[in-house]
Amino acid sequence: MADRGASAPSLPDDWPAHPDHPILALNRLGTFDWDLDAGLFHMDAQAYQVFDLTPEEYDGRPESLSVRVPLTEGSRLDAVVSQAIKDGSENYGAYFRIRRRDGTPRWTHTQGYIRRDETGRPRRVVGVVRDATQELEDSEARSLRAAQDHALRRQTGVVQVVTAALAHARSVQDVIDALKDTQGIPNLGATSLVMGLVEAGRIRLVAEGPVGSFVPGTRITRTDEPYPMSEVVRTLGPRFIESPEEFAEGYPILWPHITELHITSAAYLPLIAQARPIGAMGLLYNDRLGFSAEERAVLVALGSSIAQSLQRAMLYEQEKDLAQGLQQAMLPRTIPSVRGADVAVRYRSASAGGGALGRDIGGDWYDLIPLPGGRVGAVIGDVQGHDTHAAAVMGQLRIVLRAYAAEGHAPATVMARASVFLDELDTDRFATCLYAEADLSTGVVQVVRAGHIDPLVRAADGSCRKVHVAGGLPLGLSAEFKSLEYPVSTLELNSGETLLLCTDGLVEQPGTDLGDGMRCLMRQVAAGPEDVRALADRLIEVAEDRGGDDDVALLLLRRRGPDTAQAVGRLRQHVAPGDPEALTLARHLVRAAVRAWGAGDRADEIELVTDELITNALMHTEGSAIVTLWVLGGGGDRRLRVEVEDSSSALPRRREAGADGVSGRGLLLVDEITDVWGVEARGGGKAVWCEFRMPGPA
Repeated sequence: MADRGASAPSLPDDWPAHPDHPILALNRLGTFDWDLDAGLFHMDAQAYQVFDLTPEEYDGRPESLSVRVPLTEGSRLDAVVSQAIKDGSENYGAYFRIRRRDGTPRWTHTQGYIRRDETGRPRRVVGVVRDATQELEDSEARSLRAAQDHALRRQTGVVQVVTAALAHARSVQDVIDALKDTQGIPNLGATSLVMGLVEAGRIRLVAEGPVGSFVPGTRITRTDEPYPMSEVVRTLGPRFIESPEEFAEGYPILWPHITELHITSAAYLPLIAQARPIGAMGLLYNDRLGFSAEERAVLVALGSSIAQSLQRAMLYEQEKDLAQGLQQAMLPRTIPSVRGADVAVRYRSASAGGGALGRDIGGDWYDLIPLPGGRVGAVIGDVQGHDTHAAAVMGQLRIVLRAYAAEGHAPATVMARASVFLDELDTDRFATCLYAEADLSTGVVQVVRAGHIDPLVRAADGSCRKVHVAGGLPLGLSAEFKSLEYPVSTLELNSGETLLLCTDGLVEQPGTDLGDGMRCLMRQVAAGPEDVRALADRLIEVAEDRGGDDDVALLLLRRRGPDTAQAVGRLRQHVAPGDPEALTLARHLVRAAVRAWGAGDRADEIELVTDELITNALMHTEGSAIVTLWVLGGGGDRRLRVEVEDSSSALPRRREAGADGVSGRGLLLVDEITDVWGVEARGGGKAVWCEFRMPGPA
């Protein structure tokens, strides 16, 4: 403390001011009166206690306080007073340190009031001095607690944000991404994150820290190896490493590989779900030492939340793998090549948007069934529901429907029998379905619909139209509504035209009705590429972009032109006994095929003979009949051949019908109308055949 003017020994009349003030003394406040002119610094008894001095040890001069006030502190305090005087201030305050008699440091606070004369010249400083050690310690403690509380609130907020993000995780990678997000683990101050999952007594690393920080030999480790993640998995307790020395001493094998990361501390947490370890996680820091009790509690809570999310994600992935495996097993493994057609099939599973496990699978399916005579059956269907049960029902229904079609039953019969099967399956599910049976040689397509959406046809010029198909009830409702009627609609698929069958997941759009969805799909088909595979990809891409919680099954069948297809193929139809509808369909097919093959002028004759042969087979044998039509020869020697096969080896007899007879005229009719006919033995049965001469090339 500088001497402010010892040359003026006279003291003011009121000096010292308020000595030994009792109220101030009660509050442990010492007073002083500093005469700047005389250079004397008077202290009361309480001030002596603050400075740990006795009156005998002090001569009244401020520089004598240097025995208690270190030089640096005195210089700093003198600068504060000088600045206040220079600035014209009325008061000042400052904290400074003293050293007590026993050598212990103490914080002291002084506050002075500067008195000036009428000219503004400073003459005296009157003030107080007090011990501030406890005050500053309390202040530091409060600041530290405030900082710790702030850090704890921030960490707790990070845990809440991470927990909220983890709630949407549906895979292990989603969990890792949520932790590495800018709102996640980085907000806890961690430099690096490592995570491993327990699999068959080993820990498989699924996430590691910065690029290039991978430690060789740690991709898969045993739980008994000397690594921190192995330790927490074994002990089921967290491991907090508070210094580099502790890390190096505890894990000498691992430490040399991570020294370049400059790790100063680490927290390894076991990931426990349902009382068993499913993995471990490590957070590595390079800017801190140690962890408070609150920080440890927050990290342990975070580990618990991560473990629960990981378990949900792992269960979801397992369920999804099972569901997808079941789905793939139920759908056709391969689609057969079809002569005369280009085929493309696609399946897209639903995106349930965080729904229940297993909702990424449904009952949508497609199928392509090769049939006798060069025909092909195309199926699209949708079993109610989005779960493994729907997929299982779909698989059974697909196989049964395929079997009925392969047996040669008419489309309406195939659909009716499939409905009865589903009704008898003892399930609460129903299904919609569309079955199209196409003869690619003639382009004739028979379509039956069970509650499904109508098919589309894209013309060779790119235009697209919806084909209205008369429909019946969804499959499985036959017993409830006592209806097995499935009317058959017929369309002709010209060369270059594409038949599109799909489930409603490709049509339905949020906020629009089914009609709008169909019109939108028609525009997409019309604007799409000509190649059926490229078109299928484009439609599925649109469905992916749109999202939605329904499956999509899609089947495209494009009839090739005559240059790449067999110009005239075989047409075969199975006609079961007691199935009048199948007989009607056979007549319809014969009429359409004959006209398509250029024998329209003999269509009535051919239809009449074919009907007679089928009727004879059904009446005089115990089984079904199979009718086959195709064209023989070429040029000016083209003949249409009709064969009707049955399972009886008994040869037909031509009989003379009586005047009143109702039978016996069938073979006479065949003999009169056809150009040639005959009978051939076929294994355990026979085939009655006939031929009709046709004009030149159609």
